[in-house]
Amino acid sequence: MIARIEGILVELAPTRIIVDVHGVGYEIHVPLSTFTQLPDLGEPVSLYTFTHAPEGSLQLFGFSSRAERIAFDLLLCANRVGPRLAQTILSGISPSALLAALRNGDVGVLRSAPGVGAKLAERIMVELRDRTGELAIAVAEGAPEPVPGDLSVPTDAGSVEDQTLSALVNLGYPKAQAERALAGAVKHSGESPTLEDLVRGSLKMLVRS
Repeated sequence: MIARIEGILVELAPTRIIVDVHGVGYEIHVPLSTFTQLPDLGEPVSLYTFTHAPEGSLQLFGFSSRAERIAFDLLLCANRVGPRLAQTILSGISPSALLAALRNGDVGVLRSAPGVGAKLAERIMVELRDRTGELAIAVAEGAPEPVPGDLSVPTDAGSVEDQTLSALVNLGYPKAQAERALAGAVKHSGESPTLEDLVRGSLKMLVRS
């Protein structure tokens, strides 16, 4: 199992990156929360990783903090939650918010993630609410995260909006809902928003909806 990767960030998209480690490029799927913490292209990056090997293939999922990795592992303990859905959940729910939701029985927080209906949210709650010990420790410790890079490299505004919308749709949000959230994020982000601005803003809108 590959538990951690450190290398040079050579490709960057909201839900997928490539890290070069001594000439070998590793494709890593990341939640949007980790995406917003990544450095610039060409800079060193260090991520906690989870190795998923279905039917002989190999997929890596990466996280900017130990708490995110533990939250991901915890979500996988619930029936019918696979790596892709766990990635989607963590894109809109932080480890601390997940911990609070499980402790307080707040099913609504879980239902805010695309692909999580009422029955699945209840199942996750029942199956995980008594298994939050390790996550609580990680959240309390506040494990160090990589320093965010400057994602404000001049980019065509339309392209930035398209990338944000594509990321939200790929995570499972209905296109109409993603478009409304993006429109709200653009409205509140001021002039020349960066990709990070729109990703963060859209996620806030989606959590509120």
